Amino acid sequence: MVYLDNSATTLPWQEVLDTYQQAASAYFGNPSSLHRPGVEAETLLGKAREAAASILKVKSSEVIFTSGGTEGNNLAIKGTAVEHQNRGKHLITSAVEHPSALEAFAQLEAFGYEVTYLPVNKEGRIRPEDVENAVREDTTLVSIIHVNNETGTIQPIEEIGKRLAAYPKLYFHTDHVQGAAHVPLDLGKANVDLCTISAHKFHGLKGTGMLYIKDGTVLSPLFHGGGQEQKIRAGTENVPGIAAMAKALRLAREQHTKEAKRMYELQKYLLQELEKIDGAQVNTPQTGAAPHIVNVSFPGLKPEVIIQALTKRDIHVSTKSACSSKLNEPSHVIEAAGLGQERADSAIRISFSFETIKEEIEKLIDVFHEIIPEMKKVMGA
Repeated sequence: MVYLDNSATTLPWQEVLDTYQQAASAYFGNPSSLHRPGVEAETLLGKAREAAASILKVKSSEVIFTSGGTEGNNLAIKGTAVEHQNRGKHLITSAVEHPSALEAFAQLEAFGYEVTYLPVNKEGRIRPEDVENAVREDTTLVSIIHVNNETGTIQPIEEIGKRLAAYPKLYFHTDHVQGAAHVPLDLGKANVDLCTISAHKFHGLKGTGMLYIKDGTVLSPLFHGGGQEQKIRAGTENVPGIAAMAKALRLAREQHTKEAKRMYELQKYLLQELEKIDGAQVNTPQTGAAPHIVNVSFPGLKPEVIIQALTKRDIHVSTKSACSSKLNEPSHVIEAAGLGQERADSAIRISFSFETIKEEIEKLIDVFHEIIPEMKKVMGA
């Protein structure tokens, strides 16, 4: 099998599964309980929090565990907006955010908030000066994705953070889900107040994630209950999943150190080979993109047909983000970049993991050369 949909989810590493299984069986107690099994679970939870914080170079008190990227984005965006609505109801984001962020903003708009959606250039990148120029007296939150989940475009988070430092009353959130393993971000240097991370994007397990909340940042919780996670995220903590996530993040950062150069070379090779396919139009920028994502369009062809043809040959890619790939809609990211309706309608996303090898990319290219001309004949494209 050639699996090239790692931006949707990754295969959990065996070491991560081993950590989960051990924690699930030996530390099954509720970490809020006062008896020995509960205290043992709470101790493991604390160790996992400290490990994750150490990797992210933040305080352990600034790490809140969630169920993943969608919850993290919703908690950061809605939690900030609701908590600080008396000061202002103006929010800033970009036109190329993940659906979990865009839908959160859409709901806030329905509740009377005003949202500024910043435009992007043809590489899908916003200008830091546009962010600063959009700031108003009643702005409470700026939320910008770090690595775009469809095209891999890296946003200038550090430069944005530097500019926003001049506005201490507003908060800066970034969706770091696609960047956590492949484009590590120095949260302190970037002046980020809130940062979303999801475990299953770096070989952890689904249903676990983290939200970095900088000391002094106050949120209104989405869930109410027992007061877990500093009363910000109620609900019994998923201790085995959290322990496994901390292990996965450590291993992923180690792999990044060893494999980053090779992955950029692999991406460069794929981009070059795609340019040789008749009708292919690459949407991922040649520079300034994460190494694990390549987006390409085949105007005139339906992406779902291409994906099914590839799947029959045991090669697996995707269209947009996994959570919206089944929706028969054009890519809002490609549209926002001004690359045209045809490209937005026919975009394919190819995404690597640290295990992806050149032979797998060569097989993909060979199959593209085989199926694309055939499809173009049938479609008259």
